[in-house]
Amino acid sequence: MKSLASIDFGINKAYDLLTEKMETWLELAVKMLPNLVISIIILLVFAGIGKLLKKVVYRLTGKITDNLSLRKLISSILYIIILALGTFIALSVLELDGAVTSLLAGAGVIGLALGFAFQDIASNFIAGTMMSIRRPFQVNDLIETNDFFGKVVSIHLRTTQIETLQGQLVMIPNAEVFKKPIINYSVLGKRRIDLEVGVTYGQDLPFAKKVAKEAVEKIEGIQGDVTIFYTEFGDSSINFTIRYWMTFTNKQFEYRDMVDKGIIAIKQAFDENGISIPFPIRTLDFGDVNFKDIFKTYSNTLGGSSGKADDASGDSNE
Repeated sequence: MKSLASIDFGINKAYDLLTEKMETWLELAVKMLPNLVISIIILLVFAGIGKLLKKVVYRLTGKITDNLSLRKLISSILYIIILALGTFIALSVLELDGAVTSLLAGAGVIGLALGFAFQDIASNFIAGTMMSIRRPFQVNDLIETNDFFGKVVSIHLRTTQIETLQGQLVMIPNAEVFKKPIINYSVLGKRRIDLEVGVTYGQDLPFAKKVAKEAVEKIEGIQGDVTIFYTEFGDSSINFTIRYWMTFTNKQFEYRDMVDKGIIAIKQAFDENGISIPFPIRTLDFGDVNFKDIFKTYSNTLGGSSGKADDASGDSNE
């Protein structure tokens, strides 16, 4: 009987404690109800402001950069910051300052850990952001960077994609592109062609120069003046460089075609005017060596060897 009474007492005590706790929570909820409503209103207001500013920033960044990924990222980050600010204010209204402090501390620790873990990604992202603002090149530009030469296919926040002249697609991290030299062939709207040519030492140099220049100037598509100047005394020729410009194109075969036209025009003009482009020539200097004595000695040696062979042959026949 005592045991049953003690069990009943324990159940009643637990029920009373639970009821008391529920009443306390209910009372607290009623007291916090106005603050809860205000907090919800604050969250809704900040969410609305965030969406509005997100659209505005997305439009404004379009005047700075054409990179859609960067524009979306900037506007999304701004929206998240505004929404987080509204959340912190709402928690403060609910008198949950401890939760706000914990969230801020946790965010700092997580941010520090992610910074160490993804520092390469972060550096590529920052470089991509800077390039989107500075615009050293754009899509379809012909560039050379990091030992790769080709047309820019796309520019992302982490990588830049280049299609090489051989048709391969290369993805280069933006950090490498940002800190290495970039040659942009598209920015000036024209491209220079340099041809190295040589003429014989006995040639009339001003005449050869005049013929080469007039030949190149007749090529269709030449832009600007043609320049030519002699550069060096070669092994078998006097060499000159002829330079001319063409309207820029990011199609390499058109550039090669203009080089081809220049070579053909110069060769035909030289042939018509009797100007020779010499083959490489090597002159061997043996000093005062008398080749007649050398050949005579060599012939006598061969003759003596032949006579001994004949005698040996005769002895064997006997």
